[in-house]
Amino acid sequence: MSAGRMPMPRDHRLLAVGFVTLSGAGFVGARLGLPHAEPLTFLSLRFALAALLLGGLALAFRTPWPGRPQAMHIAGAGLLTVGLFSAGVFYSIAGGVTPAVSALIIALHPILIAIAAPLLLGERVSPRQWAGLLLGLTGVFMVLQHGLSSQPGLGWPLFYSFIGLLGMSAGNLYQKARCADMHPLSGGTIQCAACALACAGGAFLGESGTVHWAGEFVVALLWMAVVVSVGAVSILVILIRHGEVSRVAGLFYLVPVSAALTAYLLFGQGIAPTQWLGIAIAGGGVVLVTRRPA
Repeated sequence: MSAGRMPMPRDHRLLAVGFVTLSGAGFVGARLGLPHAEPLTFLSLRFALAALLLGGLALAFRTPWPGRPQAMHIAGAGLLTVGLFSAGVFYSIAGGVTPAVSALIIALHPILIAIAAPLLLGERVSPRQWAGLLLGLTGVFMVLQHGLSSQPGLGWPLFYSFIGLLGMSAGNLYQKARCADMHPLSGGTIQCAACALACAGGAFLGESGTVHWAGEFVVALLWMAVVVSVGAVSILVILIRHGEVSRVAGLFYLVPVSAALTAYLLFGQGIAPTQWLGIAIAGGGVVLVTRRPA
């Protein structure tokens, strides 16, 4: 570990479990909501609601707010980590890419971070962590392989998932480098507000803005705004603040695993024996990546 980097406290492991669980549930929200609204329209409503919730909590708890220069960095990191990532995944799924394929592309995030973090942040990625990264990617592939075989060749929709991947990776690195100390409430408010404005502008220029306010859409909107944007993203901010970004990135291997388990619980989608083995392998890889040296 490089000098000056704060290790993730052991009691943050519960937060890591919470982040994985809530983030995996985001794929469920996309599946429920996208039939009723176009991607940027859905996301603008989601981020606007999340900004109101986070802003209300920040005021209630008298959270300190950053100055204008720092707020610009926070907004920029949010537009990448949350905005571009979400838009890429949503447009990809709306274009016909299965959640399994999109999740597998996003699962490349830890590899990108492991390559970039030593160069940009001075973090050291040990051989044990590299072994864990490759093991985790193997496990994720085993979990999602049943959804890959039925995926037809897609052009731009598949590319959108890679755009989301780059947004997530670049945003995590930027946030760790320039605004790692942001408060989850005030900083989250700024990030969600910036994403809401950007998505609303994109929806105004390229979408119809039509929303079918069915019960399923309302559930999806509340799920994505409260559970994912307020819950999972706030936890991610805390984890990045207290841990090396390369270790935190390793947790993303368990996000598609969580999505598969959530689909199993809510929609009855079966999990084959090879997928259970993949879940175990991915979990072992994450342990190798996130465990600190003795």
